[in-house]
Amino acid sequence: MEGQGTAAAVIDADGTVVGWTQDAHRLLGYAAEEVLGRSFAGLRVPAGAADWSGTAHLRHRGGHRLEVHLRISRLSVRDGTTRWLASIDADLAARRQAESPRLALLSEAGTRIGTTLDVMHTGQELADYAVPRLADYVTVDLAESVSLGEEPLARLGTDAGRIPVFRRAGVASIHESIPESLWERGQPVFVPPSSPFTHVLTSGESYLEPMMDTALSSWLRDDPQRAEVICETNMHTVMMVPIQARGTVLGIAVFARTDNPAPFEEDDLVLAQELVDRAALSLDNAHRYTREHTAALALQRDLLPSRLYGGPALEVSACYRPADMHHGVGGDWYDVIRLPDARVALVVGDVVGHGIQAAATMGTLRTALRTLAELDLPPAELLTRLDHAVARMAQEETDSLAIKPHLLGATCLYAVYDPAGRLLDMAAAGHPPPIIVSPAGEAHVPRIPSGVPIGLGLALFEPARLEIPDGTLIALYTDGLVESPTQDIDSGIHRLAAALSHPATTLHELCSAAVDSHRTAPPTDDVTLLLARTRTSHGPGT
Repeated sequence: MEGQGTAAAVIDADGTVVGWTQDAHRLLGYAAEEVLGRSFAGLRVPAGAADWSGTAHLRHRGGHRLEVHLRISRLSVRDGTTRWLASIDADLAARRQAESPRLALLSEAGTRIGTTLDVMHTGQELADYAVPRLADYVTVDLAESVSLGEEPLARLGTDAGRIPVFRRAGVASIHESIPESLWERGQPVFVPPSSPFTHVLTSGESYLEPMMDTALSSWLRDDPQRAEVICETNMHTVMMVPIQARGTVLGIAVFARTDNPAPFEEDDLVLAQELVDRAALSLDNAHRYTREHTAALALQRDLLPSRLYGGPALEVSACYRPADMHHGVGGDWYDVIRLPDARVALVVGDVVGHGIQAAATMGTLRTALRTLAELDLPPAELLTRLDHAVARMAQEETDSLAIKPHLLGATCLYAVYDPAGRLLDMAAAGHPPPIIVSPAGEAHVPRIPSGVPIGLGLALFEPARLEIPDGTLIALYTDGLVESPTQDIDSGIHRLAAALSHPATTLHELCSAAVDSHRTAPPTDDVTLLLARTRTSHGPGT
């Protein structure tokens, strides 16, 4: 009905109708003389309903009732009397019907965008979801700092100096070959200095160009390559939306239509902004996680030995693989320590937990163990002293900060090889046993006391000794290599033993092959393998 959007009544302080518009007459059927002087509440169903603003039901003169939206606002009257304007919107049902697909689309987007903690994957999910629901072609370009896990951009300004590098995180099109895109996913993207792209990133405001005209758009004259693609693909309407969270710019999403002849309108822009806002939350979470993961990985690699040397007694090699992005970097560590009389200590350990704290704790334990190794202690005694030291540090931290100690729950296997007697002395602190492979390629897992994890202060560590011939392979590893949701640790150990029995050109190749053969899926925990092969025995002092 024409004019329903302006139906209104003027109400005084007592709730009496003192004004009635023609649109209200057309909407509800009452002439002005029928309602003036009557209580407005009498038109409500039920009569006298208390809620004034919001969804309401009004009685039509014909006896039926209408669902409407009431909006009550105060009027300024010169004589100072109180007057209220009741705006009656009968388009509520139509508006709900129009909003229903949008709300359903946004609800589905919440389950389809942000399913992982990978910023590149989330960018692609946004592009895939928007095509063809909203656009024929969508790109998602993120500041390179975001994909690398570094600090996101502050909003660009005229004094920014240079435009930062953006990288294509997502791209989708109704055309299989994606002819609209100048850059493939993962490639750096050129952002023209004077263009809507830069304006969006500078202002933080979206941009809508309902009808694109390459001849009239000055920014396209400065970007002939884009202009050519726009013409060739019949790209005729575009929206650009900034991707931002917590006041920082993460990137930009671009929506365009080629085959769909309808130009984008303001409602389309609102929908695009809501989609991007939802994606931005996921991207921000993924970016923050990526940043922590990158920092933890860098810290861990800085703390692990850059070069291993077993001297004349041992040939050594190690492989380390961090956990996947979802689970985060753990606290695995390994070391090879030269001791007096050509003896060599082999160490593999695992701190419970993931992230920067686990990596930092690993560094603390590795340093403490190296310090104790300089005292040339037997393995069981060394672990006892390490256990006491860690328990003491944890208690001091707990007493001073009233927090749960971080150093609790680390496992370790410490072994010392003496080439003079071809002896391998070792002790374990809650860690899996070593795997020993004879020169003939026969692998076995020695039964050694498992001990308790480091940091409990119980010092329950027992020594074990093996006599091994020259050419023997010694394998120390963490549980991430032999345990998974689909495989128990004993089965994993036997599989690893079988893999280490295969001949390889070099120790490094054997190490890599053994690790890679056990990584059938993204690892949920760090994976570490330290291999040592005994050489021809040397006497003391060599």
